[in-house]
Amino acid sequence: MKLRADQTGDRGLPMPLWLQGGLESAQAAIISALAVIAPIAAVWATSGFRDTHLDVLARLAGQAWLVIHGVPLYLTTVAEGAAARPETGTLSLIPLGLTLIPFLLAWRAGRRLARASYTDQLWQALLGSWLVYAAFGISTGFVCRTDEVEVFLWWAALLPLVPFALGMVIGARREAGSWSRLIGVDAVDWIARTSQHSRWAGSYLASSAKAGFVAVMAALAISSVLLAVDLLIHWNLVVAVYEGLDAGAMGGAVLTIAQLGFIPNLAVFALAWVSGSGFALGAGSQVGPLGTAVGPLPSVPVFAAIPAGPLDFGFVALVVPVLAGVLAGWWFLREGENHFDEWLSIKVRTRWFTAAASTLALGIIIGAAAGLLAGALAWIARGSAGIGRLTDIGPAPLWTAVWLAAEVGIGVVVGYAAGPWLERRQQQREADLGAVQGK
Repeated sequence: MKLRADQTGDRGLPMPLWLQGGLESAQAAIISALAVIAPIAAVWATSGFRDTHLDVLARLAGQAWLVIHGVPLYLTTVAEGAAARPETGTLSLIPLGLTLIPFLLAWRAGRRLARASYTDQLWQALLGSWLVYAAFGISTGFVCRTDEVEVFLWWAALLPLVPFALGMVIGARREAGSWSRLIGVDAVDWIARTSQHSRWAGSYLASSAKAGFVAVMAALAISSVLLAVDLLIHWNLVVAVYEGLDAGAMGGAVLTIAQLGFIPNLAVFALAWVSGSGFALGAGSQVGPLGTAVGPLPSVPVFAAIPAGPLDFGFVALVVPVLAGVLAGWWFLREGENHFDEWLSIKVRTRWFTAAASTLALGIIIGAAAGLLAGALAWIARGSAGIGRLTDIGPAPLWTAVWLAAEVGIGVVVGYAAGPWLERRQQQREADLGAVQGK
């Protein structure tokens, strides 16, 4: 990384890195705020709000900006009537699709700052940018607090930094090309100075973690396809809810944008569904492959696509994580990093025992890695919609992790054991194709 001409001032003097980082953060904060303000302004322009005062709309936009950054809002409502008691709740359901806006803006800013920094100076730009973004968050939280919506200012300052800092670091790493160029520490040289057994153990665990990531991503991709198919099958019910709402063209468009913002959440819900753990749509409800039991739901069109009642063949969905585990086991075999099997075969001469033991251990380790990642995704995607029944929405992180870990572990054992046969089949197909092309 080095300073470029386009990162200098008008007189050729370099801009201080902390200042450039602050400007990048301010730009990202303003753009993400405009992305939230635009649909709210559109609804306001079509008389979609009961209270049309600009200060109310500005606070609503600020509260929406905080929500897409993961900041919980503490709500208080008082029903009509003299004996009515105030109800409290927390709005903590994050629209992960909209969270991509500040993440991508931070990714762009991270690349720009990496181009403008030397290896040992990037921290100045990052520190300046994060301080400005935290200041923007705490200011928004302070201004947008009301009697009905309370914001904890420390959360408003710190939580927006999570997607922003993550995007910035990933973008800077993408521009630098390696962690050693980014932070000035040569990890390869450090690993080379360790013992051979430490390197083997490290590569074995690293490859196992990567295989767990492969399994979760494969299961998530298949779950997303099933989600799309389910929406297509129940499209007539979704359209019927739109027609019943009669929100108009602008209202329908804003409602669609809001639902698109929750598409990543729904994909994680689908992952929990195929794992068998299912997810909740309100306190005491359960949506799973073996049946659905939910109470009255709000008129959100996407809810119309939820399968109702018992499903005769819903258990077939449990095969999805197993197939993802098979893919992960085959991937690990192609990596060739099963050093535990090599070590065990040296210690114990009974090959059938060492092969079975090392494959079973591999299934446990990769399954645990996949379960931890799936549990983390479930924890991020779940939340509360505020007050009432919808205070529990999404999958349970613990049960999602347990179910997926067990199913992926079984698939890994099958995929690793069947890997040599799959490799021979692939090599045979390549040989046959080469022979045909040779003719």
